[in-house]
Amino acid sequence: MAQKSNTNSDFNLPIYDRAEDQLRNTDTIPDFRSKTNQLKLTGVIYQSDGVTPAKDVILYIEQPNENGDFELRNTGDARYVLHRSWVKTDADGRYTFYTFIPGGDRRFNQLQQVHPIVKEASKEAYILETFLFEEDPLLTKTCRKRMAKKGDPTRILAPKEVDGMLVAERNIVLKS
Repeated sequence: MAQKSNTNSDFNLPIYDRAEDQLRNTDTIPDFRSKTNQLKLTGVIYQSDGVTPAKDVILYIEQPNENGDFELRNTGDARYVLHRSWVKTDADGRYTFYTFIPGGDRRFNQLQQVHPIVKEASKEAYILETFLFEEDPLLTKTCRKRMAKKGDPTRILAPKEVDGMLVAERNIVLKS
């Protein structure tokens, strides 16, 4: 179990469920090998200046399965999402997840999304806007226009096939 600071008000964020010394800059989501739309999600995390790579930043992701459902598991009293993973950026700010393209829950008009949380050393973790997918049929023109005005359009991933695997790059600039 990761050590939690007494000053952190977000004890329940899942980013704290794994000890930092167990993290590397590359990790694999459970069930990755059995999924059809395998995805290598990679990028660089930058300091708030948008230029300087951020070393030793923890990035956590969780996502639904290919049907858009969050598969939950129990460990003792704790309940967690199965498809989750943690990385810690290297000296160049780089990270890589081996995951899969999640499904969207069509019953509730949910987009295909990966849910990220980021944490810098000696700062509180915070939730980033979800990563979306270019080919998602629910990501309409209206949705994209709204995102271009109010949100971050770079959160829309456009995976390309490279050596038989989908690859998407998502660079992140930390809050100041």
